[in-house]
Amino acid sequence: MISGLIPHRYALALYKFAQESDSCKAVYDEMKNVISAFRSNSGLEKVLSNPFVEAADKRRLLLSAAGSEPGEDYRRFVTLILDHHREEFAYLMALAYRRIYRKANNIREVRITTAARLPEAEIDKLQGVVARAYAGSSFEYSYAVDPELIGGFVIDVDSTRMDASISSELEQLRQNLSSN
Repeated sequence: MISGLIPHRYALALYKFAQESDSCKAVYDEMKNVISAFRSNSGLEKVLSNPFVEAADKRRLLLSAAGSEPGEDYRRFVTLILDHHREEFAYLMALAYRRIYRKANNIREVRITTAARLPEAEIDKLQGVVARAYAGSSFEYSYAVDPELIGGFVIDVDSTRMDASISSELEQLRQNLSSN
């Protein structure tokens, strides 16, 4: 409970502060960089939660995780979390900020997974399917190739899945045969 409450409160405070200076989008981009840094370096959370690592080193890590030139709002945020010894929650704060920003701006996260690499025209068609299903939203797309799908595609929009893969159809057939 506390590990979710603290990051959300700090992220919400940052969002409201960034609104005042009209830098919500810039902070959002920095937070996406921070999330990427944490995902690509599994030891980052351990370093930030280590009491023997100097605050100045933690500050450098958090600032460099945000990109080449983090803005003043993000810098002040890093100072705040270090002053309050909340750096161990930095990753969760970044995730919470991203969630708050996306909700406020009606941005949906879309992951398209196909069995093989598709031509750009086919990807555009899949994006069109998503745009029609979620009219009025903005989208952030990511793509993956998973040969285990055998054919077809899977589209995940936030927590909703549209599965048109052959592997899924085969599994449904297997279940139908098992139940008969």
